[in-house]
Amino acid sequence: MNRRIIRILFVALFYLVSLSAVAQSVKWKDWEVQGDTLYEKQEFAEAARLYSKVLDANTLKDGQYEDQGLYNTLYKRAVCYYSTKEYDKALKDLELFGPAYPSAPQPKLLKAFIYRELDDVDNQLTSLNEAMALQPPNPDFLKWRGLLYIQKEQFEPALVDMLRARQFQDDSEIETYLGLAYFNLDKKDSAHLSFTKAIELDATFIAPYLYGGSMALQEGDYELALEYLNLALRLDSRNKEALFYKGVALIELKRLDEGCKCLNRAFYAGYDDAGDYLAEYCFSVEN
Repeated sequence: MNRRIIRILFVALFYLVSLSAVAQSVKWKDWEVQGDTLYEKQEFAEAARLYSKVLDANTLKDGQYEDQGLYNTLYKRAVCYYSTKEYDKALKDLELFGPAYPSAPQPKLLKAFIYRELDDVDNQLTSLNEAMALQPPNPDFLKWRGLLYIQKEQFEPALVDMLRARQFQDDSEIETYLGLAYFNLDKKDSAHLSFTKAIELDATFIAPYLYGGSMALQEGDYELALEYLNLALRLDSRNKEALFYKGVALIELKRLDEGCKCLNRAFYAGYDDAGDYLAEYCFSVEN
């Protein structure tokens, strides 16, 4: 669990809801303090148990807590549930919290994190949009949303988000995703420039080599594809995508023996699509 993310989600809202001035039971005040101590130690399951005791000691009226301070406890429990991967419980708490504080971005952001863990792109995007609408632009969130748009094949808004994110910082991932957006919008020269910039910013980041190699293959520029893919394989000699793409490029260049060896390695590494090329072009295959 990323401690920085957890602290952001916790600290950002901790003072949003002030504790009620109404006298509370000393006992459940103590539970709250003990829960916070456990939370700081990242003992999330035990912290959630104590927060639950606090909430169970109070009653909902018409679906709401009369003491507004309890929503702070509710939110902290949701973060704990997220941390222990009890996502349904976390979402249930956030649904109860949301109507009480509709202008708070942090719960909406937490929902986006949860939906990311659940691989739910649509709800992830909805929650992220709601959170971003309530706070200043953030390059990390712009990059995240841009990648979601790419996953949904909505390349125009993806390009807009990545260009905005690039205004804040130079980042290899941003340039890589820009390259993907440009390529799918048929702006090939811009795509190559972005992949090149991504490599300049971080020569150890393998994604721009893979995407650049794949793009060059689609364009029929097999020598350029090999340049990208050979660099990728210097970083990770067992990368199955790089081995597959390199094998295809070599086959297209009529270098069958080399190509078949790459395709064979890719296939046994788990890249099933290599099997079709092996069947069509490779009569005998060596490891």
